[in-house]
Amino acid sequence: MNLEQARFNMIEQQIRPCDVYNATILKLLSTVKREEFVPANYTNLAFSDLAIPLPGGQKMFTPIIEGLLLQNLMLDKKHKVLEIGTGSGFLTAILSKMADFVYSIELDPQNQKLAIDNLTKHGVTNVSVIGANGIHGLPNKAPFDRILVSGGLIEVSNNLKSQLKVGGKLIAIIGTRPIMHAISIERIAESKYVQTELFETDVEYLISENTLKFKF
Repeated sequence: MNLEQARFNMIEQQIRPCDVYNATILKLLSTVKREEFVPANYTNLAFSDLAIPLPGGQKMFTPIIEGLLLQNLMLDKKHKVLEIGTGSGFLTAILSKMADFVYSIELDPQNQKLAIDNLTKHGVTNVSVIGANGIHGLPNKAPFDRILVSGGLIEVSNNLKSQLKVGGKLIAIIGTRPIMHAISIERIAESKYVQTELFETDVEYLISENTLKFKF
């Protein structure tokens, strides 16, 4: 398999046609080796329009969803980011190259180990992977410039929104499967938020949502 051709096809045939046009994101998607972040038996499918299974029973986002979420985050190198759901660490690695520091929360210990191993192997140093229940956010490190929820939620809690800085943005995928929506929530004042619907999709719930039936 020609990995470089497959990577090129992923970007030019899947991601770019879905209106992901940010040059920095497209470059990172071409240089951060996605095939090195997927479980070994899925290397040949790393660039497919497929939600690749992870050891803990979760799934990676498809490349299209990854590109769209990253673009809508509108990251800056000064930003402090909270990621909820580290997964394999692939999105985390890209976030680390676009932001100042990333706190990433992963509940499943198998995925946490996979992500830490992957990030260490790739020399990522501005990320802290924390084993915890991500639905509570990380209040002791708040406020954050950006929050990315890398898994489905029923809805976004006020507690999580409150961990945004004024001027900050939260990106999440919410709703009841199979009809879910990616949304952007911007905190424009201490007690005022603006929510925007981005696109329709369907993803796996965060493990806490799926197994513990949290609804907040």
